[in-house]
Amino acid sequence: MSEYTKKIIAEVIAKNPSEPEFHQAVKEVTESLDLVFEKYPEYEAAKILERMVEPERTVIFRVPWMDDQGEFHINRGFRIQMNSAIGPYKGGLRFHPSVTMGILKFLAFEQVFKNSLTTLPMGGGKGGSDFNPKGKSDNEIMRFCQSFMTELYRHIGPNTDVPAGDIGVGTREIGYLFGQYKRLKSEFTGVLTGKGLNWGGSLVRPEATGYGVVYFTQEMLKTKGETIDGKSVAVSGFGNVAWGVVQKINELGGKVVTLSGPDGYIYDHDGIKGEKVNYLLKLRASNKDAVEDYAKKYGVEFFPGKKPWEVKVDVAIPSATQNEIYVEDAKTLVENGCVAVCEAANMPTTIEAYHVFKDAGILFGPAKAANAGGVATSGLEMSQDSMRLPWSSEEVDRRLHEIMVRIHNTCRTTANRFGTPGNLVDGANIAGFLKVADAMLDQGLV
Repeated sequence: MSEYTKKIIAEVIAKNPSEPEFHQAVKEVTESLDLVFEKYPEYEAAKILERMVEPERTVIFRVPWMDDQGEFHINRGFRIQMNSAIGPYKGGLRFHPSVTMGILKFLAFEQVFKNSLTTLPMGGGKGGSDFNPKGKSDNEIMRFCQSFMTELYRHIGPNTDVPAGDIGVGTREIGYLFGQYKRLKSEFTGVLTGKGLNWGGSLVRPEATGYGVVYFTQEMLKTKGETIDGKSVAVSGFGNVAWGVVQKINELGGKVVTLSGPDGYIYDHDGIKGEKVNYLLKLRASNKDAVEDYAKKYGVEFFPGKKPWEVKVDVAIPSATQNEIYVEDAKTLVENGCVAVCEAANMPTTIEAYHVFKDAGILFGPAKAANAGGVATSGLEMSQDSMRLPWSSEEVDRRLHEIMVRIHNTCRTTANRFGTPGNLVDGANIAGFLKVADAMLDQGLV
């Protein structure tokens, strides 16, 4: 790493103390960008990276709401508007007790590169609250969402910032948020994505991130003359992303054998298929945040307190949350003959674990490229809203597939161009950076 990028990382840590996830995200990107600064010193001279690591705008606000017993509660709301060089800010809202400024800055920073890779005109942002929707009634969630939007609406709009859902924010929450925005602004506009199908939503959106990850995995395997057909796959998580992954793996002839939650993981030797896939929706709707019920229902093995990376599989797709694959997990996957790892969650692999995969020659799909299918389909939803014209599920899936193939090709050709053939992490970081950086240079001191 050059002295220049070391200096930037040191400054980020000094300016943003106690935000390790943000530090990690910046470090992971800057490891690749030395290759750019050596070749194109104008980016360093214009301090493009220094500008990129600083949000254009950070909004923090209180969110008061009343529960069903009449008691008041106060949560904290955030919106990080990271970079708008290539389009309106775009990124999800996360409602979860773990939400902090550092988590959202890491997600917003990653979103800038991810959105750039889609080639759609979207900048990067992220937001949310430390509110926990689990165990809350529909009315409590509605009151919270209305209070949250009463402040957020001042800072968003179809040409300014278009939030979507994320952990804890599904179609129900998007509906309540959209209704309050409509009431406050007196307009029906595509200000949120992930909407209900009968009021502006897009088909395939709930499954899109998972579908996109599998399409990306498929493209990686093709470079080795292999396919998903016949492959065994370990998946973590059991939410929308994992659900989409399972569906598309089955469609392409693979077999998903694990799911996980905070309580542990299940191993289903026969594969998660048929009615078991639909059961994932019930499992998620139960609000238990656990997978043991799957094991009880289908008589499969459950491993409490463990992660699924100890299972011998061909492909691993982490789909839960950040930093779920550590060095020892990576070594186990390599020793067990895993040939590909593709990130469906945001930054689920630590930097040290990634280097284990890299050194072993494992195919590795970084999140900012591999899981871009969700935001890409949000972009397609924005297009449908603008045209007032819904597309069929086949049309959306076709466009999503094309986008993911294009992203993989871009990462691969960019890595070759900068002298690291096959390194999709470098390819994704550099390709994502260049489009945004060039836009920033074109637009002057912004």
